[in-house]
Amino acid sequence: MINKLGQIMLYVNNQDESLEFWTEKVGFIIVSEEDNGQGMRWIEIAPTKKAETSIVLHNKELIAKMQPELNLNTPSLMFYSDDLDKLYQDLSGKNITVGEIVNMPAGRVFNFADNENNYFAVMEKK
Repeated sequence: MINKLGQIMLYVNNQDESLEFWTEKVGFIIVSEEDNGQGMRWIEIAPTKKAETSIVLHNKELIAKMQPELNLNTPSLMFYSDDLDKLYQDLSGKNITVGEIVNMPAGRVFNFADNENNYFAVMEKK
């Protein structure tokens, strides 16, 4: 029986630039970084050390060659924040593309784009 979501695979064009975006601009931490010495490198990141779910940055081009049948599209991710306004101002101040804050039935939400122009959403959860 599945009881939680462990990792989300995010296939990116440039792992170093994506790592910089997620750690330096969004504030995630590096959980682990592995390199098998044969070109396969993956970087696990998370918003905090105690996060139950992490993101693993994979090299999109390499994975496409290894497993051409895989869907390498960016997943639709919804992050939660307990201070949406502060996060919005913080990301906006770092020249990150952010959408307007909108009121949804479940709460206030905005989206933002990463360094590869993939969009993700953040919802206020207090």
